Amino acid sequence: FYQNINDYYGLFQIYFHKLILSYFLGNFQQSKDYVVQTGKYLEGGVTGLFYFPVYYFYNSLALLAFYPEAEVAEKEQILENVNTNEAKIKLWAEHAPTNHSHKYYLIAAEKHRILGEKLEAIETYEQAIALATENKYIQEAALANELCAKFYLEWGKTKIAQTYMLEAYYGYVNWGALAKVQDLEKRYPQLLASVFLSSSENSDRLATAQIPSTNKENILDLSTVLKAYQTLSGEVKLENLLSTLIRLMMENAGAQKCALILLKEQQLILEAITHVVDPQQYLQNFERPVIPVSATQELPQTLINYVWRTQKFQVLDDATTETTWVNDPYLKRKQPQSILCTPIANQGKLIGIIYLENNLIKGAFTSERIQLLEMITTQAAISLENALLYDTLEQKVEQRTQELNEKNQRLAQTLEELKCTQTQLIQTEKMSSLGQLVAGIAHEINNPVNFIYGNLDHTQEYAENLLNVLQVYQQYYPEPVPEVTDIIEEVELDFLVEDLPKILTSMKIGANRIKKIVESLRNFSRLDESQVKDIDIHEGIDSTLMILQNSLKAKSHDQEITVVKNYAKLPKIKCYPGELNQVFMNIIGNAIDALQPMIKESRNSPPQITITTAIEAKNQVIIRIADNGMGMSEAVQKQIFDPFYTTKPVGKGTGLGLAISYQVIVEHHKGKLECISALGKGTEFIIKIPG
Repeated sequence: FYQNINDYYGLFQIYFHKLILSYFLGNFQQSKDYVVQTGKYLEGGVTGLFYFPVYYFYNSLALLAFYPEAEVAEKEQILENVNTNEAKIKLWAEHAPTNHSHKYYLIAAEKHRILGEKLEAIETYEQAIALATENKYIQEAALANELCAKFYLEWGKTKIAQTYMLEAYYGYVNWGALAKVQDLEKRYPQLLASVFLSSSENSDRLATAQIPSTNKENILDLSTVLKAYQTLSGEVKLENLLSTLIRLMMENAGAQKCALILLKEQQLILEAITHVVDPQQYLQNFERPVIPVSATQELPQTLINYVWRTQKFQVLDDATTETTWVNDPYLKRKQPQSILCTPIANQGKLIGIIYLENNLIKGAFTSERIQLLEMITTQAAISLENALLYDTLEQKVEQRTQELNEKNQRLAQTLEELKCTQTQLIQTEKMSSLGQLVAGIAHEINNPVNFIYGNLDHTQEYAENLLNVLQVYQQYYPEPVPEVTDIIEEVELDFLVEDLPKILTSMKIGANRIKKIVESLRNFSRLDESQVKDIDIHEGIDSTLMILQNSLKAKSHDQEITVVKNYAKLPKIKCYPGELNQVFMNIIGNAIDALQPMIKESRNSPPQITITTAIEAKNQVIIRIADNGMGMSEAVQKQIFDPFYTTKPVGKGTGLGLAISYQVIVEHHKGKLECISALGKGTEFIIKIPG
């Protein structure tokens, strides 16, 4: 009919509701087919209505439910469609979270489930349940609980699955979906056994109980029991469950004090305790001592131990007159009026004990109240087991996560150390190669320089002799022949006689300068002195300054860096010469870099490096290398000795110079390397080396 009249809206409604109905009743092949049929009529006037997002919601759930039965190629298409739907719902959830956020998380949870991502599925199921419950979507909260239960059931976590399935069951009951409730009873009788058991027990107890008509207010309220069941089954976290259980027991028993005791490793542990602090407003004080019962003075230990051994509840209508427990220290001291102490057991296994107390009236715990509390403890036993299991699982996950984080941190630290070691080895190898190169160059230059320097004295002596001969010749032959006169004029003999001694003297000075540079290079490299040697500290500093002389000199329009030496008389000290020279090179080189801004400026105070040496008690040598640059902040000072830390531009420094210097002084020489600096006041490095 609807097709004949092209009523797309009517056709959409038919297939849309068939889709939802088939999905809720577990006919996933049909629901997948109805996804296609409904999609044909999606544009039939529902685009702006609430059906539109709901369709994409059940579309995704139906496809994900069918996913395990699909072929490989079809699975890829399903995931592609679901991802498209999920993106739409996520957008709607951002703009209208109350209506769509739980839908988004439930689709995400189902997707994590089919992909085997258990931890992500757990988190998103919980978010979907919480948001659907908070926003009063009772049918979708029930659905989220059911899907979560199926997830845990597939995982083999039956007890946790039972908790969520009971929550789903009560949710569907609250929704009024009788057909769905019956479907759950048929499909999951083992998970809903406690519902069937409690229903039959309630019927038997109500049939056999003889209650006067005047006490109708004490008749067992089944809705209260169901509400308590629903509340307890919805709590999975132990902390929340303990608080909820104690609150329910206090409210339904009319108690003023309640203690919840759990049996752990054959020891009774007081997990939670509460008592009324304001009788007029019935305000309670909830505490979590988590201590052995034997360690507390707030409970009758004799009575509690008896219930533990016998697993039978005890009701004391007037605790002050009970001769059995008259010697219990707590009962002697507090003298409470009414007491109820009942075990919490599941399938014959003791889980814990509930202790209730009323100090106002005798006989406070009537048979009707006891009957109600027994039913609540039945569900409490199941919920406690589930919560303990969940708590154990959470602890294991947290412990495993912590272990993985620690391993990751250790691995990261090891990688960082390896990287640092590798870079230091490369740096050391570079310095070694540089030292070999410098030593080789020094050796090659030294031989010809020595030859030149050694012959300059002879050359000067020969030149002086020739000049003397020429002078005598001019004295005795003042009138030379024209040819000689022409040559004298051509070569400017007078100038040559005057300038030749000067040239020879400057050549000697230059050769001497080359000799000093070569000697400085050899002293700096110290390749033949890798072992500890007695050396002159000043010699190493001067060698470094000689090598850095070009950086210290003034260039065009720049100021020259002045080096002030305040050398004390020092004894030779035992050290590694090559390594110590490398430290001097790093620190003085950094000082030159720090003074570069001052070199470019014309200021009253010129750039200056001051090197001071001294000797302290116990033959400790101190070398101070200070500059009058801009200094550094306290934050930078804290990091300057860290490997790879540098304030220089990229490509200008490795960040290893001071780190290696610190290692050389502190680790290799058992000394100290300190830095004193302040912004605008320069920087000073202090090296202390034992003599």
